[in-house]
Amino acid sequence: MPQLSGILVLIGIILSVMDRNMISSLIGENSGLFGFLISGIVGSITLIPGFVAMPLISSLLKSGAGYTQMTMFLSTLMMVGIVTLPLEIQYFGKKVTYKRNIACFFFSILIALIIGRLI
Repeated sequence: MPQLSGILVLIGIILSVMDRNMISSLIGENSGLFGFLISGIVGSITLIPGFVAMPLISSLLKSGAGYTQMTMFLSTLMMVGIVTLPLEIQYFGKKVTYKRNIACFFFSILIALIIGRLI
């Protein structure tokens, strides 16, 4: 519970500090490759549960974030685990862990591009 509370407070602070123009320029539909990569990298590094990620993404979309970027963020958040690499390596080995994370990152790109075209 303390970690979850900390995450919620951090999300609230970030959303209050960043205005709509800043969010739109960083991760909006017109942010291009830069916004796409930022979303993927942050999603890969961040370790938050899905039930916290969904309201966060909803708030970011209402604040000017793009659907493609948020799809990239969500899919990397759920599939790529930079923070959990040591634990995963311990159980599955380096080769399998790196292959899985790289494949999941590229699959996230594919998912985000498909969603971006559909919406």
